Amino acid sequence: MPRQQGRTALDDGRNAVGYLELAATVAEEGDWLASHGERFALLADNGIGWAISDLALHTRELPCVPLPGFFTAQQVQHALDDAGVDCLLTDDPRRLRQLLDGWHTVGASGRSGLALFRRQLDPAQRPILPAGTAKITYTSGSTGQPKGVCLGSAQLDTIARSLAEATRTLDIERHLCLLPLATLLENIAGIYAPLLAEATCLLPPASVTGMSYAGPNVQRLLGCITESEPQSLVLVPELLRLLVAAAERGWRVPPSLQFVAVGGAPVSAKLLERAEKVRLPVFEGYGLSECASVVCLNRPNARRRGSVGRPLPHSRVRIANDGQIMVSGVTMLGYLGQPPRRADEEWATGDLGEIDADGYVYVRGRLRNIYITSLGRNVAPEWVERELVQQPGIRHAMVHGEAQPYAVALVEPMNEGVTDEEIERGIAAANARLPEYAQVRRWARAPEPFTFRNGLLTSNGRLRRDAILERHGALLAPLYDQAANG
Repeated sequence: MPRQQGRTALDDGRNAVGYLELAATVAEEGDWLASHGERFALLADNGIGWAISDLALHTRELPCVPLPGFFTAQQVQHALDDAGVDCLLTDDPRRLRQLLDGWHTVGASGRSGLALFRRQLDPAQRPILPAGTAKITYTSGSTGQPKGVCLGSAQLDTIARSLAEATRTLDIERHLCLLPLATLLENIAGIYAPLLAEATCLLPPASVTGMSYAGPNVQRLLGCITESEPQSLVLVPELLRLLVAAAERGWRVPPSLQFVAVGGAPVSAKLLERAEKVRLPVFEGYGLSECASVVCLNRPNARRRGSVGRPLPHSRVRIANDGQIMVSGVTMLGYLGQPPRRADEEWATGDLGEIDADGYVYVRGRLRNIYITSLGRNVAPEWVERELVQQPGIRHAMVHGEAQPYAVALVEPMNEGVTDEEIERGIAAANARLPEYAQVRRWARAPEPFTFRNGLLTSNGRLRRDAILERHGALLAPLYDQAANG
């Protein structure tokens, strides 16, 4: 008898759905949705409602646009119009009534509980989607309007099978979703893959997890993890750093945890070392929306610290002559509004990397972020920044050195009480791990924190370099003038 017999499939702390009823519930939801529209958007907090609606659309291959909670009203409207969405599901109808003009309420689903809004669209005005599009995931919109990445259900299922197989030896039974389900990584790794493995998906809302795009409530986050006793989690590096710091201060890592996947941005080797010391079972991975999420992943039987692991079975990775990571096997069907692509066509990621003799992939930085010093050395700033932010007292740092003899940095301290001397010691310690041409010689305090809310970080914690330079770039020139006059 399969182990799913009698097992809970979805549980958000308020309601639960068992495996015995899941298929019928999803099928009924799919029938109801298909009777009302053709293209759907999903804007809701984590919970059973989100999962049931998404699974129903996925099963029926009805195009679904998950909308991140951090999108502004303008970005929401752009995505709805850009994708030609005629139906929107939400757990916050009051907000949507204020946000949307020309939409009317159809009613609430009896299975997901989400409210359905609909509008009339002229079919001739509806944008054409690449054939087979089942999901349109929008990039964070760090510059201009967010772009819609079109993906097929077969691609998403392929990656889910790869992820389920990657952790099969651990026999994961409980996965806790902390990232918003609108995040493609959590959507696949937190729902599709666990369901394939017949595990329970724990889907508490943000009020329970403490998660917020403006920054998590750490105590609530820790309490949720402790109480849930999950066996697996998906984290971005900033969340990993919070958990490591908490464990170093005495928080007890649940002994149930067996697999903590980390992705979305590079992780420093020192943070991974700290995680290992506090017994957090961290497995770094690599992926991007244009490749339908995960490409590489460290696994229990194939793990190398400092790498993002080997490519999963669905992916093929090579390094181009310019050092760029190239991915094929499973890639997007195209950007919305642009010519379609083959689902296996090679994608130039824009990331710099290396592959060692055993097939492990290493990500070094972004191709477009590389700067060339006045001495002709190429430097990926992310490499230097990863060392800086692991030092006590340094929360964020942005490194710059284009056409200059050495690197400088804008440093955001961990808090206002961190002294210049502490920052100097941290920079010296980071420099000791770097070659001379990449070392930071001078620095300035950032006038404000780097956060998502003020537009200086992306939603997954990457620096918005152009925005930081536009707002605070004037602080960098004096750092070179000091040396010239010294």
